[in-house]
Amino acid sequence: MKRIAAFFILLGFVQLACNALFPTATPAPAPADDPFATPWDAREIYEEGLVPSSRAVLAELPDASVYHLQFELESDMLHLNGSEEVRYTNAEDVPLEQVRFRLFPNLLGGEMHVPEVRVDGKPIVPNYSMNDSLLTVPLAAPLEPGQSVTLAMDFTLTVPDTVELNYGVLAYAEGVLALAHAYPMIAVYNEEGWNAEVPPQSGDVTFADMSFFIVKVTAPKDLTLVAVGREIARTESGSTQTVTYAAGPVRDFYLAASDDYELITKQAGETTVRFYAPRSVQSGARFGLDSAVLSVEDFSQRYAVFPYSELDFVSTPTLALGIEYPAMIAITDRIISPDSQNLEGVVAHEVAHQWFYNLVGNDQLDHPWLDESLAQFATLQYFSDQYGKAGYNGFRQSLEQRWQRVGSVPIPIDQPVASFTGQEYGAIVYGRGGLFFDELRVQMGAAVFDAFMRDYTAAFAWDIATTEGMKSIAEKHCDCDLTPIFQEWIYP
Repeated sequence: MKRIAAFFILLGFVQLACNALFPTATPAPAPADDPFATPWDAREIYEEGLVPSSRAVLAELPDASVYHLQFELESDMLHLNGSEEVRYTNAEDVPLEQVRFRLFPNLLGGEMHVPEVRVDGKPIVPNYSMNDSLLTVPLAAPLEPGQSVTLAMDFTLTVPDTVELNYGVLAYAEGVLALAHAYPMIAVYNEEGWNAEVPPQSGDVTFADMSFFIVKVTAPKDLTLVAVGREIARTESGSTQTVTYAAGPVRDFYLAASDDYELITKQAGETTVRFYAPRSVQSGARFGLDSAVLSVEDFSQRYAVFPYSELDFVSTPTLALGIEYPAMIAITDRIISPDSQNLEGVVAHEVAHQWFYNLVGNDQLDHPWLDESLAQFATLQYFSDQYGKAGYNGFRQSLEQRWQRVGSVPIPIDQPVASFTGQEYGAIVYGRGGLFFDELRVQMGAAVFDAFMRDYTAAFAWDIATTEGMKSIAEKHCDCDLTPIFQEWIYP
């Protein structure tokens, strides 16, 4: 399931030019003991979470949503009380009469309830729909383009104690708590309107814009907490701990917790890579950590410098082999072994998603190939870079074998997850999709293709990519018409 230095240098010049033309006062920093006092527009609190060459982006996303979240975990690990305050800005060119939130736990075996929403301090009873997974907040007056609104709410969450639904991304099982999409998340608004649908259980459930998060988590003191973002504060009181994180720009917030985690770390350029796993699988965790570092270094050379100062891996009992989150990856505990035939490939694939899903976003429900197929091809490049022709041949064969599960039928790749039946999703999006990029590389020529990939990554960094946007950039680089190959492989 899940971009280059020149680009970020250019962003830096753009930022300097904008500052010269439109000087603004720098907001005062928040008191150290109250990160939530940070002004909505302030970005300094997120700087340390980015490598220096990526910090220019903090001035490039003025309309990104800003979340202030509080989670209070009860001792049974199955119940959570939360609160959320979010500043939402209308970045569209039309007025918005409502704001829509996704309550994904209600589709993942859990139960989330939001009794009331306060809009700029005024209470409103929201509307529920789509199996209580969509919460619609009507606005008293249309929110004009460029205007902002502050929405606040309290919520409760019951966490499932099984990993049966959607691979166990939200579950407390085998002593590990996985909290994916565990807060009311603002839906994406684009040319289709508000994106809201009940996603199939076979794919990713989210489609998200870049946002900023400050998250305060109160939990039993004996737990090791691992979360998206950088830890900025920690206190203890009696049997509890309170840890605060700052994360952004990212597409989601995820947290995992266990009292059995041990930590190992390694450096990949300016990024600290960390692997949390039980002592019983430490040898496998070290192998996975080594593979992660090689992947970060490889993709940083090929696509763009990895933008975050930390990348965390956590062992969980998920039924998926691995699941990507921003600057954080969950790896199923059953493959964390140096003898695993899957671990290195899964790590490389999930690391590739840090570029294709997070840095370069896409609609993961309607156009999953833009991240999954590309992550598969990036993994093919990783094995080729690390092991030469043998590595390339071995992973390419695995892609071919995936496609063969449906008889190598040329089913179009760019379709919604819901359009695929049976084994088609894995065979086409993960198998045939990865092979498409290898064929495209051959047709364009390796050097031209590599330049195209760097340009594509830069063009859609921190944004949402589209199939036609990708095709257009590729055609610019090859000075050719790629319609025939897209018709053969991609278009429905």
